[in-house]
Amino acid sequence: MTVTTPDGARIGQVDTDAQGRWEVDLPGPGQYVVTLNSDDLPDGVVLAGEDSRTVTVEEGRRQAVVIGLSDGSRDGGGGSVRAVQLLVDGIRFGLLIAMCAVGLSLIFGTTGLTNFAHGELVTIGAVVAWYINVDGGVPLVPAALIAMLVGAAVGALNELVLWRPLRRRGTGLIAALVVSIGLSLLLRYLIQLFYGGRSNPYQGVGGGRAVDYGLFRLTNADLTSIVVSVVVLVLVAVMLQRTKIGKAMRAVADNRDLAASSGIDVNRVILVVWMMGGALAALGGVLLGLSDQVQWDMGFRLLLLMFAGVTLGGLGTAYGALVGSLVVGVFVQMSTLVIPNDVKYVGGLLLLIVILIIRPQGILGSRVRVG
Repeated sequence: MTVTTPDGARIGQVDTDAQGRWEVDLPGPGQYVVTLNSDDLPDGVVLAGEDSRTVTVEEGRRQAVVIGLSDGSRDGGGGSVRAVQLLVDGIRFGLLIAMCAVGLSLIFGTTGLTNFAHGELVTIGAVVAWYINVDGGVPLVPAALIAMLVGAAVGALNELVLWRPLRRRGTGLIAALVVSIGLSLLLRYLIQLFYGGRSNPYQGVGGGRAVDYGLFRLTNADLTSIVVSVVVLVLVAVMLQRTKIGKAMRAVADNRDLAASSGIDVNRVILVVWMMGGALAALGGVLLGLSDQVQWDMGFRLLLLMFAGVTLGGLGTAYGALVGSLVVGVFVQMSTLVIPNDVKYVGGLLLLIVILIIRPQGILGSRVRVG
């Protein structure tokens, strides 16, 4: 791998390790060109696209660069094969967004709060699991369970220490939104202070070689992410439909005052929503770290897509967040068929704008008559 400036000045050159990972020290932030020497590829491995990427590196963080490779056996499929692969990748990514966004949607539905600090719950889950897994030597599965407990505890602290007192004082939603932005900044840079700006993988859970399933390929890590996401989201759906606390959540989201007059303990329901949202966000962060490694601002970079999924599906509805997130994830990945990979997130946000112009209430939202 060779790294140069846009005008051709060489910054560094390095060989990849056995897993294809590499790292080059840079003189500072700025724009760089990363090029793979195709002559050095092993026998039977060919480029699956361009051999170079132009990236912009920001101060205090690492920039991941991915250059696609193939064994050449599926080149005959052309664009259709790539489209199927991107569709599967989009479903995986959409499920991760949905995992993180369900709690965000339920919090909005039960409290009216637009929580800009929700992305940091994602990061906290990934970072806690990384410390337990790498520094503590604990396998990732129990580390992820502990991270979910920590995420639930952080969510409960959010509600008990900050948001419940603010509601009792009659703080408006705009003021609460500003508070959530400040909380997001505080948590994000506290994470950077303790974790640092590095990007690290989990221990003993390398993605490994992708397995060919015919029209698409998945690593074991990607397959695990899909299976876990589907199972957890199905369990959440069953909980919302069949359990007493799930029905209470939907009642509070529909009409908080009516739910309270019916004997539902609204504060208890909101506390459970915060805990569930924190646990789901933490698990989503762990799964995201499997594919993208653990970074101090990973939740913040996912936040706009979570908002897009929640808004697209219909504000305040858990099922809407699921559907909207899947649509956003698939569209983001499929958009790379026509736009550069570096700006693929823009496609998801443009889709949000277009659909809201056509259907302002979102995919599963209902029209509300005012007046």
